[in-house]
Amino acid sequence: MQQQNQSQMQEAPMSQVPNIVSTKDQLYLSDMLSWNLNACKKAHFFAQNCQTPEIQAALEEAGQMHQRHYNKLLKHLDTQSKTTN
Repeated sequence: MQQQNQSQMQEAPMSQVPNIVSTKDQLYLSDMLSWNLNACKKAHFFAQNCQTPEIQAALEEAGQMHQRHYNKLLKHLDTQSKTTN
């Protein structure tokens, strides 16, 4: 019985993205954008106020990573909205 529950939880990923975005999905995407933007801003702020060059560089790199993730999400959402319209 337990093995059956585990196999149900390990479903294959979707082969195609659905044409609509549910309210729950929209809220999660909004949260992801907010988290990445906030992390980017915080990393930049702390890097500007850091005295140690190695830590400052690591913070800037982390901020740039979050900015890339934010931009990638926006680009993907923009692409999806253009294909559905």
